Amino acid sequence: MPKFTGRFHGRTKDIHNKNAKVGVLLTNLGTPDEPTASALKRYLREFLSDPRVVEIPRLIWLTILHGIILHIRPKKSAKLYESIWTPSGSPLLVISQQQKEEVAKVLAEKYGDDVKVELAMRYGKPTINDALDRLQLAGVSKIVALPLYPQYAGPTVGSSFDAIVNKIKTWRWIPSLSFISGYHDNPKYIAALAQSVTKHIEEHGKPDKLVLSFHGMPKYFLEQGDPYYCFCVKTTRLLIEALALSDDDFMMTFQSRFGKAEWLQPYTDATLIDLANNNKHVAIISPAFSADCLETLEELEHETRDIFLGAGGETYHYIPALNIDEKHIEVIVDLISAEITL
Repeated sequence: MPKFTGRFHGRTKDIHNKNAKVGVLLTNLGTPDEPTASALKRYLREFLSDPRVVEIPRLIWLTILHGIILHIRPKKSAKLYESIWTPSGSPLLVISQQQKEEVAKVLAEKYGDDVKVELAMRYGKPTINDALDRLQLAGVSKIVALPLYPQYAGPTVGSSFDAIVNKIKTWRWIPSLSFISGYHDNPKYIAALAQSVTKHIEEHGKPDKLVLSFHGMPKYFLEQGDPYYCFCVKTTRLLIEALALSDDDFMMTFQSRFGKAEWLQPYTDATLIDLANNNKHVAIISPAFSADCLETLEELEHETRDIFLGAGGETYHYIPALNIDEKHIEVIVDLISAEITL
């Protein structure tokens, strides 16, 4: 007769010999394993099945998802991913791993072996479950979780919290948990963005219009109380103040909409068409992304460039995400350090 192991998962017997006291979990949205239709189908199935991402009644949505979308969208999305794929893999994963390594290096200098850093993706690999398993094995008594989305949104940060808690609640011993739900108005984050824009202007000249393009969200989410839009507005205001720009110097827009529902406006693509009439030089940045990915490298770097130039614009520049910029790593480390007491 098999031995009953219990409902909850306990830690190893030699747990008291472990060094790590605090586990840091950095998360981002995720990426397919490869730029193929089959890999995209697996990724999109997981992503679009999350009720935080799509709030259409489940039976109706899952019928649409499995009956239509997963038969059409993977092939189209695979071509887009293929256009940005690198020899090392997905740009988002590669950059996220670099961020994790830089953060771990700085934290090791501050705390030695007391802190262990893991990286996970909300969808795809490396998984949140596997990362948390490694932290449990390391014997941590506290976990600091930082989803790398500056502006809180239910489909991103909220969903990350769901996944983390769903895993930890199966553990026999629950560690202390600090969950950082956003940093949209963090002074060092704003300063890092401002430095990035200033450096770009020094190299390429001041654009007629600086476009701050945030990832889109169905308007319904805002109406139901999601604060994402408000946080985007505050990030924009603080960045514009830091750059000492006037109201005529910038536009805040939203990109990457999906489906037929109304999303947050103004839309980035439509705005660029309008701007091309009187603004020949545009620079665009997306403060919503901590690392460059499909939505920046393909959509903002190429797709919206073609839209603007095709509408009569003359000069278009995409300002990269903060990625592994030293100031950005400092922001991440400061956010984590504020939650660490040894």
